Amino acid sequence: MKKIRFNKNKGILIWITGYSGSGKTTIAKKIHKRITKELGKTLLISGDDLRKIFELNKFTKKDRIANGIKFSKLCENITNQKINIIFAVVGLFKKIRNRNRRKIENYIEVYIKSDIKKIIRIGKKKIYNKHTKNIVGKDINAELPKKPEIIIENNFKKSVSDLADQLIKKVVTICKN
Repeated sequence: MKKIRFNKNKGILIWITGYSGSGKTTIAKKIHKRITKELGKTLLISGDDLRKIFELNKFTKKDRIANGIKFSKLCENITNQKINIIFAVVGLFKKIRNRNRRKIENYIEVYIKSDIKKIIRIGKKKIYNKHTKNIVGKDINAELPKKPEIIIENNFKKSVSDLADQLIKKVVTICKN
């Protein structure tokens, strides 16, 4: 686990990324209250929520990257106001994550690692079974994180609570060192 030197005058961004159906948002919701208790006021945001709010309905790789950059800029603005964020988003593009690393001082990248074939087989997310195009992992190649601060393996055998506990311990360890 990487050690990060935090700027106490900025919020922390916990950027949770992984395939659709890997458990990102479910885990994010589960850790929100405890992260707020440990680290202070923390917003919970999902890429799905922002796409609905701003009616971002295009899903090509180019559109996804453009939206991801917008999401990153929003997170930068919020963390610059000393507010923490847990942000759950597919975000499997290097350009977006590199921007986060360059622009957001207190950035923690969390990769929820799941086998795409298992996600599709389980059928947790119906989007993989639809005739929809531009699905990351199906039609668009994912650019998986090479060196995230935290990897949580979700093989769907552990409970969400167990995965959340793992993540909280790792985040708190990084933040309090």
